[in-house]
Amino acid sequence: MDQLQILGIVNVVLFLIVLGWPVASILRKWKANKIAAEKPQAKIPDKTETKPPTAKQPPKPAHSEAITLLATLQREARFVDFIKEPLDGYSDAQIGAAVRDVHRDCAKVLDRLFAIQPMVDQEEGSSVEVSAGFDAGRFRLTGNVVGDPPFHGRLVHHGWEAAEIQLPAWSGTQFSARVVAPVEVELA
Repeated sequence: MDQLQILGIVNVVLFLIVLGWPVASILRKWKANKIAAEKPQAKIPDKTETKPPTAKQPPKPAHSEAITLLATLQREARFVDFIKEPLDGYSDAQIGAAVRDVHRDCAKVLDRLFAIQPMVDQEEGSSVEVSAGFDAGRFRLTGNVVGDPPFHGRLVHHGWEAAEIQLPAWSGTQFSARVVAPVEVELA
């Protein structure tokens, strides 16, 4: 699983936890869809297909900031433990109790590392104007998007922005570059 997939999963689960959705049923559906998507599909080679020469790509770094973030969420909020735990044997009440702790601790990590804040100080549902020259990375327009800006609409979500980035520095070895959580051994 690559770093973008990990970050995507982290974002989806954090989003679900924040909204308080029934995590167990959503995770079961996601797992079923993932298994179905991973089934190999036969590909018939096209003999007329010619491959263009490929340039050598630089080697991927052994460690990344995505691993640092995931390791921090695991260390301080047990996030990976929660996500990797099979939920089939637990009641919704038990899952809800676990989510409360993971939610609180993940929120602390995000606040400390990123100082996440709303991008717009208006209430959701209020009327907003998106001016000409808006940044498509900061605004996602939905609904009947026709014509030229300025656009007038209803605020569906205020967006989130990281006011700072304070990821801890990684000081491990090449051998431990992809470790999210080390093996724990209690000595007698």
